Amino acid sequence: MNQKMKILYAEDEESLALIVKESLESKDFEVLHCNNGDDALEIFDIKNPDIIVLDIMMPKKDGFTVAKEIRQKDKNVPIIFLTAKIQTKDVVLGFELGANDYLKKPFSIEELIVRIHSLLNRRTRKSIEQNIKIGSYTFNHIKQQLVKDEVSISLTHRESELLFYLCKNRNDILERTFILNKIWGDDDFYNARSMDVFITKLRKKLKKDNTIQIINIRGIGYKLIC
Repeated sequence: MNQKMKILYAEDEESLALIVKESLESKDFEVLHCNNGDDALEIFDIKNPDIIVLDIMMPKKDGFTVAKEIRQKDKNVPIIFLTAKIQTKDVVLGFELGANDYLKKPFSIEELIVRIHSLLNRRTRKSIEQNIKIGSYTFNHIKQQLVKDEVSISLTHRESELLFYLCKNRNDILERTFILNKIWGDDDFYNARSMDVFITKLRKKLKKDNTIQIINIRGIGYKLIC
């Protein structure tokens, strides 16, 4: 049975939220609804949704703030803003913060569903292009997943980014300084220790294929061999 696509839907207007939630569920989506920005970020971290629909005016944290924080963790998950704000500067700000689409209230549910499907289909096409073979595993960078023997292993955003760069430099050295600045933003001692922990986590997730090795090149970096 196909797994339902998960939509994180953040909207504090109860009557609208109920209508939209029920309409999306009738189209076989799993809807993770919340009514404030803090809960939206918590659900995002726990549930790993396939797409995010954000109201801009929300309690605790507004949609712009939520989108900015999500984009620091995940560059690829599609984000749609729902808003009554119609000024051009708000639309521009939304896209600058990483939104993929922008729907003004009042909107039709049919239009929202069309836009959701469009973004999900676009992401699926990108995902197909991002399937990378690592020994007997298939790594999907966009979905942040490893698959072996039809068993899926979820990766965190940082694990997925680190593995992606190891794959890009397969059988060659991935320099510590480069990857620390690229993913962690700084190559200080504490970030370096954190990266070592993430390398250990990746080794464990790849351990069922003993032809795969992530070798530590002391003082220089790491090398993925497979």
